[in-house]
Amino acid sequence: MTDLERRVAELERRLDAWESGHTSGPAAPTVAPGTFWALEGLKEQLTDVASGGVLFTGAIRLPGAEGGRAYEWQYGAVTDELLASDWTDVAEAFAALGHGLRLRLLREVLGGRTSATELAELDDVGTSGQIYHHLRQLTAAGWLRSAGRGRYEVPAGRVVPLLVALTAARPA
Repeated sequence: MTDLERRVAELERRLDAWESGHTSGPAAPTVAPGTFWALEGLKEQLTDVASGGVLFTGAIRLPGAEGGRAYEWQYGAVTDELLASDWTDVAEAFAALGHGLRLRLLREVLGGRTSATELAELDDVGTSGQIYHHLRQLTAAGWLRSAGRGRYEVPAGRVVPLLVALTAARPA
């Protein structure tokens, strides 16, 4: 049985158990050893931290010239520090992501359309003034930066966090 077949069978078993009258919430999942290797590594790093922590990481290759661009990134934080911090400090960064056109512009920039002229050629993106307005919002929030001559790029340290935020925002 391949690893994928084993994992699917385990998921089907858990779903059947849950659907057959489970009313108090799903039980803790049982998974094969090695499935949560990043989580296990984080827990080893946090043995002296009672509140725990979070970790996000990624290894990404985006399309582009000369074989594309590669990004490797990770970030971790301790729960107590996150809960004690002023969350309003990040409101602007989240607000910038709260507009469908801005998300589309970010996707297009990651996909290789980096100039305002190229972005203006897209369907349903509005006028060049509207595009520049959204590009300024994304730049002010740190999701984009000017790469010179009317070109934009997602800073390397924002590529993985952007994709993590998109992943976290998807319906469960």
